[in-house]
Amino acid sequence: MLAPELLTGLFDAIREQFNLDLEVEITVECAPGQLPDQTVAAFVSIGVNRVSLGVQSFIDREAKVSGRLHNRAQVQDDLRRLRNSGITNLNVDLIAGLAGQTFDSWEESLAVLVESDVPHASVYMLEVDEDSRLGREMLAGGIRYYAETVPTDDTIAAMYGIAIERLKAAGLDQYEISNFSRPGFPSRHNLRYWRRRPYLGLGLDASSALFAPDGDGPRDLLRTTTTDDLKAFLVGPGAMETAWLSPTQQFEEAWFLGLRLNEGVELAALKNEFGGDAVQRSIEVVNRLASDGLLHFDERVRLTAKGQLFSNDVFQEFLGLGIAKCDFAQENIAHPLNAGEPITSQ
Repeated sequence: MLAPELLTGLFDAIREQFNLDLEVEITVECAPGQLPDQTVAAFVSIGVNRVSLGVQSFIDREAKVSGRLHNRAQVQDDLRRLRNSGITNLNVDLIAGLAGQTFDSWEESLAVLVESDVPHASVYMLEVDEDSRLGREMLAGGIRYYAETVPTDDTIAAMYGIAIERLKAAGLDQYEISNFSRPGFPSRHNLRYWRRRPYLGLGLDASSALFAPDGDGPRDLLRTTTTDDLKAFLVGPGAMETAWLSPTQQFEEAWFLGLRLNEGVELAALKNEFGGDAVQRSIEVVNRLASDGLLHFDERVRLTAKGQLFSNDVFQEFLGLGIAKCDFAQENIAHPLNAGEPITSQ
């Protein structure tokens, strides 16, 4: 929705302040049906080479019920115009579990996605927030907002399984719980988050992760989050919260972020960063979850198909393990940031 001239000005400022890699990935998240030709032209002029469309459903009635302003024809037109402009690295989001969704309509959405020949897809299972109007209505057993037509958890899980099968057959391999791509097209910025690499977030409600210089044991990690209040944000830096993550917190993140990826968590790398004692305590949890069919365990630890469905429960098991007794426990103090470490902005 940002005017083309503002997009151009924004990226002029970015290039003035940062040295961008020649192969940089520049992604813009877009709502389908809201991409005028002038905006697409601005994307090309500023170097955008990847666009993600929040489609959610290719079934018009499902999109309308979920509050989307687009229809299938508009999505297909957006994809055509983006490709004609030279932007071919495209992602489409779908949600399994929308109100009124059936197995037949889900299969149709997946078929249209496959026919669109996009190199990347994201598939999310609907999670209803109890604080949302739909969540409150479902908890109350009401019928407003089509609450009574939301599929059951078992149905949503089955739809997710179907998506994995259909996308794999079409050449879109799953590399993360919710993400699928053709070879060479995984989301580079998302991989940085899951692999715990540094990134810089700018703007309202933006998060960053920046590392201090290397030392013994894990590096100290600085997390920053800006306010989501515009007036406070415009006042200045005081609207940012900062926190240094302890080795224990980083160890927990290594598990629940790494397990999101199909490649899983490499035990040797974890031991090298956090020490053998910490990893050994984790193995007890791993063995228990493996016996429950939630994890696969060799040199790497990975979620099984069942584990992906219960991933939040699996991640919870790795919280609170604690590594305070390890030799590298460090004080939580401020450090100068390591300017030599590449970062990714979001």
